[in-house]
Amino acid sequence: MNDTALQTRSVVVEREFSHPPEKLWRALTQPHLIEAWLMKNDFVPDVGRHFTLRGDWGSVDCEVRTVEPNRTLSYTWAAMGLDSVVTWTLTPTGTGTHVRMEQMGFQPGQDQAYTGAQYGWQKFFGSLEQVLAQPD
Repeated sequence: MNDTALQTRSVVVEREFSHPPEKLWRALTQPHLIEAWLMKNDFVPDVGRHFTLRGDWGSVDCEVRTVEPNRTLSYTWAAMGLDSVVTWTLTPTGTGTHVRMEQMGFQPGQDQAYTGAQYGWQKFFGSLEQVLAQPD
């Protein structure tokens, strides 16, 4: 077995939004907006704060790790045997914001979770785009 078989994998989604970082930050950190594009939650953007994301299929246990307003947000994501970290990076552009989301920590043998995350995050980004299109 080679070393690459033992490495974890990440799901990365990058997208350009025609909205300022502040608007994206609100969508990533305000519970009613998070619910509109991701899941029901009790999120508070405080480092060390535990929160839960709740969907029809179950829940995700999370802990806030990094909060840099309008720039970076990361939190743990633990569900169904998956222990991972989700990191959002917001970079202002001339026309809006470049958003990079990385969920890292998929272990060998977690192919179903990895494939599900690839599909799920694309869907969540589509919902996020709809939330951002609504007036403030």
